[in-house]
Amino acid sequence: MARMQRWRRSRPAGEGTGSEEQVEETPDEQLDHPGGLGDLGDLAETAQTGEAGEAGASADVLVEAPTEDAADEDLAEAAEPVEPAEDLSPGTDEDDPELAAEVDAELSDEDADLQGLEGDVLDEEAGTGETDALPPLPSASEGGLGNLLAVQLLQAAHAKQAITTALVMGLAAAVAGRPARETAVVLLTVLVGQTILGWHNDIVDRQRDQAHGLTGKPVAMGRLSTDTLWYSLFVAALLLVPLAITTGIKAGCLYLASVAVGLLGNVILRTGFFSWWSWAVSFALLPAYLSYGGWGGQAEGSPPEPVIVALAALLGIGVHFMRAVWGLVADHEDGWTYLPLKLGLKLGATRLLALSTVYTVVVVILIVVMGAKVGLSQ
Repeated sequence: MARMQRWRRSRPAGEGTGSEEQVEETPDEQLDHPGGLGDLGDLAETAQTGEAGEAGASADVLVEAPTEDAADEDLAEAAEPVEPAEDLSPGTDEDDPELAAEVDAELSDEDADLQGLEGDVLDEEAGTGETDALPPLPSASEGGLGNLLAVQLLQAAHAKQAITTALVMGLAAAVAGRPARETAVVLLTVLVGQTILGWHNDIVDRQRDQAHGLTGKPVAMGRLSTDTLWYSLFVAALLLVPLAITTGIKAGCLYLASVAVGLLGNVILRTGFFSWWSWAVSFALLPAYLSYGGWGGQAEGSPPEPVIVALAALLGIGVHFMRAVWGLVADHEDGWTYLPLKLGLKLGATRLLALSTVYTVVVVILIVVMGAKVGLSQ
C-alpha cells in the first residue's frame, strides 16, 4: 500500500498560500480530485492562480503549467532534500484505519500459521506428533532393539512346539539310560532343529498369514524381515550339524534327515490328503536318532524297535491333527482339502480337537508301555 508524500514547498509572496503543507492522499483520491491526472488544462490554470497548492499531484511529481518561472521553481524544489517517509509499520496508520486493520489481520494469520507449524515440529521431535501408526522401536544403545529382535525370532520359531518336543526327547533319552551330557546334547539338538522348522514355516506362509491378518506372525506383520529370518535359519543350520553328529554320525544324519523331511513337508503335499506324511516320517526317525546315538562321532548304537518306530509315526499324525485344528478356517478359505479339514467339516472343530487329543494321549501311553516292555533298541 503506497503512501503519498507531498513535496515541501515555499512559494513567493502573492503566488501561494505562504505556508508549508504536507498532505497525504491515496491514488483513488487523486484520480477522483477535480484537478487529477486526467485534466492537464485545469492544472495549468491552477498553477497560474495559485488557488490550490495541492491539486494535480501525481504519485511522486507535481505537474504545473509550463511557465518559465514554474519550471525554475520545480528545478529548485527537485534539488531540495526529501524528508524521510513516515514509519509505515502495520497498525500505526491513522489516516486509513481499514487498511491498517486488514494488514494486521493478514500478519496475525501468518503468525498463527508459523506458530502451528512450529508446534507440529516440536510435537514430532517430542514423539507426540501423529506421524506413523507403528510404535517407535526402542533404541539400540539401550539394548532394547536386541531384546525386541530376540522376542520376534522366538515367536516366529513356534516356541511352544519347539520347547515341548525338545523336552520330550530329552526325557526319552534320560529314560533310555543315556548319560546326562548326551541327554543335554539331545535336548539342545532337537530344540535347534524345531526352531529351524518353525522359522521355515513362517517364511513359507508369510503371504497367507498376512492375508488372514494373523497378529502372532512377526514376518507376516512386518515386524521381522524375511532376510533376517533366512540369515538366522542359516546360522542355526550351521549350529545344528555339529550338534547332531556329537552323539554319532549315523544318529546325527538320521536327525538331520528328520529335519529335512519336515522342511519338505512345509512346501509339498501339505494342502491335500497326504499332508500327514511329513509328520509321520519325521517323527518315525526320532527313535532311530536316540537308538543309534552315543557319545562322540564314532559312536554307534543298535537299531530301534519297529513297534516304537510305528508308534512314533502315529504320534506325529496325532500332533499334526491337533495343530491343524487352529487353522481350519483359514485353510478352508484358501481351498485346502487335507484330511484334518475334511474331518473338521464333518465333525466340527471342537469334536475334532477332542478326538485328536484323546488319540495322541493314547499313542503316548502305548509308547511308554511298549518302551518299558521291549525297550527302545533291539
